[in-house]
Amino acid sequence: MLLPLFAELPPGTGLHMLASLAVGASIGIVVWWIFQVIQSDELQQQDEWRYDVSRINELRRADVTYRTFQPVIQLLARANRRIFRDNLPEIQRQIQASGLPRFWLAEEYLGKVQLKAVFLLPVYVYLFFGLFEWFGFLLAILLVGLTAWFLRHRLAVRAAARLRQIKRRMPFFLDLLTLLMEAGATFINALVQAVDEFRGHPVAEEFGRVLGDMRLGKTRADAFLAMRDRLADEEIGSIISSILQGETLGTPLAQIFRTQSDVLRLKRTQRAETIAGEAGVNMLLPAMLVMIATVLVILGPFLLNYIYVGLML
Repeated sequence: MLLPLFAELPPGTGLHMLASLAVGASIGIVVWWIFQVIQSDELQQQDEWRYDVSRINELRRADVTYRTFQPVIQLLARANRRIFRDNLPEIQRQIQASGLPRFWLAEEYLGKVQLKAVFLLPVYVYLFFGLFEWFGFLLAILLVGLTAWFLRHRLAVRAAARLRQIKRRMPFFLDLLTLLMEAGATFINALVQAVDEFRGHPVAEEFGRVLGDMRLGKTRADAFLAMRDRLADEEIGSIISSILQGETLGTPLAQIFRTQSDVLRLKRTQRAETIAGEAGVNMLLPAMLVMIATVLVILGPFLLNYIYVGLML
């Protein structure tokens, strides 16, 4: 009985109705799932491996997406362990360097990214299926893959930007540590005051984690090594290696911090000179295009007038 009704509808109306129903059903399922998860309690000891329960509970408190879609993310994580096995260490490094909660595993973060991309599939189908029909469906799937790639690439960009912020402020942080220690403060007290002074900046967050590791019982060397492994940056790693080497040899920390801050400023100056030297080469092509455009603007009317006169003759 419903077929004659659909036959009387304009072409493409049924597809739009199906797409609208799919979007509405997806929204309804998401809302229902959110209410169910918000009312759920923390994991019990027998639900997961004993050493992983605390991490999962902390991650559930820190991230709404993980708390809402934890079963799906963990299912995707199991697949990501096999598919992206070689890329997981680099993704884990970028998670740590970008300042995300340290409770994330690389495969779980990939699962979160993939899930967000899949959520946009009904929207892409709704937008493109009516315009391109079945090719629009393939285009929507392609856009889901591009969205997942973009979110993955955004993590790398965020990690690189945060590392740049740390390296820009690191000399000033080391100078403050030097002044405090030369004034008579111990290393712990100086680190506490410096972290409080730079509160809210990534460099304070990283040295605050060093301070927290030492308060939890780690040695100074282990805390700095953890920071080096966490950031995995060559420049910062060389500074931490120099600090550890100087401490092993008995060099005063204030002197080490002063030397490393000078080294950082020198490297920053050299990097600025390199960028300034490359600017001339990079501006060569735009300058040539501007010159060509200027010549065309000046000589263009004369050339057009000459061509017009020649045609009239």
